Amino acid sequence: MVTFRADIDRGGFFRASTVLVSGTAVGQALVLLALPVLTRLYSPEDFSVLAVFVAFLAMFSVISCLRLEVAIPISETDLEAANLLALALCLALISALLVGIGVYCFGPWLFQTFGQPQLTAFGWLLPLGVWLAGSYAAFLFWGTRKKRFATIARTRVLQAGSGVGTMLGLGFLGAGPIGLFLGHMLLSGAGAMTLGWKLLRAERDALKGISLRRMGAALQKYRRFPQYATLETFSEHAATHLAIVLIAALALGPEAGFVLLAMRALGAPVNMIANALRQVFISQAADEARAGRLPDFTAHILKIAALVTIGPLVFVAMIAPDAFAVIFGEQWRRAGELVLWMMPWFVLKLLSAPVAMVMHVLRMQRAMLVLMLSGLCLRIAMTLGAYAIDAAYIAEGYAISGMVVYLLALSVYLRVARAPVAQLLLIARSAALSLLIGLIAGVVALSIIARIGL
Repeated sequence: MVTFRADIDRGGFFRASTVLVSGTAVGQALVLLALPVLTRLYSPEDFSVLAVFVAFLAMFSVISCLRLEVAIPISETDLEAANLLALALCLALISALLVGIGVYCFGPWLFQTFGQPQLTAFGWLLPLGVWLAGSYAAFLFWGTRKKRFATIARTRVLQAGSGVGTMLGLGFLGAGPIGLFLGHMLLSGAGAMTLGWKLLRAERDALKGISLRRMGAALQKYRRFPQYATLETFSEHAATHLAIVLIAALALGPEAGFVLLAMRALGAPVNMIANALRQVFISQAADEARAGRLPDFTAHILKIAALVTIGPLVFVAMIAPDAFAVIFGEQWRRAGELVLWMMPWFVLKLLSAPVAMVMHVLRMQRAMLVLMLSGLCLRIAMTLGAYAIDAAYIAEGYAISGMVVYLLALSVYLRVARAPVAQLLLIARSAALSLLIGLIAGVVALSIIARIGL
């Protein structure tokens, strides 16, 4: 075990993780610091409209490259990776054009059906957002292959600064929901130009090898990604975002806005850590698999995720209702209550997100597809089931469904990776200690809050 950790250290794992987390942390901090202002510039109803916009954008953009971008870091040569990059960028543009045609033909009907007719005036932003997000994903995985983690970290800050600045600026001008829409687009895709420029400057030799013949050969070799990973990834994101669309359509009042704020506040640190660990995992997992060390490597990643998530998330969730009322305004207390319900879901999401990439490394896209389709059906069923029992608890049903789905997914990933049982038991013991510390800190914090009368 000591030798394994020493090898990981020499490979730069902790240094890469620190760089990515630090850059992403700055970006997420900007977003979180802006939220108390944004919740006073925009109403819960504006956030409800944003929730639906974000849902459609996320579901379309994540499959815009047909998941060929994921194959870039694990391809065998730079020449092959460059042709995969070219394919991904072309597909991102084609996907954006198709989304634009779809919005033009069916947008008014679609937005009306889901109870957000005001989105019709802003539908043109969806194809633009898909193109930006898809292009950024393609360049991001090229940067991951080249281990340019410092550059990636800088783009995180750039995206956060431009997105937050747009939201705040247009909010102060009273522009309405379009400020939220434009800002979110920049949050997810503004770094594409920076990474693209870096590629043009540093990798010209690799770009010279791009040709239609080689692009076709790369597509044939990695055809399992479009065949299976595209629908799998769409199912994973639809499980999260389609349920939000249903909440916006079925729930009374701005419930979807409360769900979105809860997910933003809790998801910001979770996604920051999960994305950093995921990028570092996939940059090394192929080499670890070839060396026969993937089980130990997977367990090691899981231990890092467990140590940095459980205690802090439990603490945050316990104080969330009172904290949200103070920070964002009393009208947002409901969002804080939903954070408490979402906490188990996000803990399991953070634990499973990095090790989920083992399914791609081992080329088990078909199994991943079945898993994600099952998760989608389960989440929709549980959300609608909660609505059928009591419409007031549709958001709680949505939160519980997330916990169930990610628990099942994590068990599958660990089984596939063959993570050593002895190491998993040690991780469980560390997780229990982190949970206990978080509970104690939460109880103390709630006692202080009650005493000072917040």
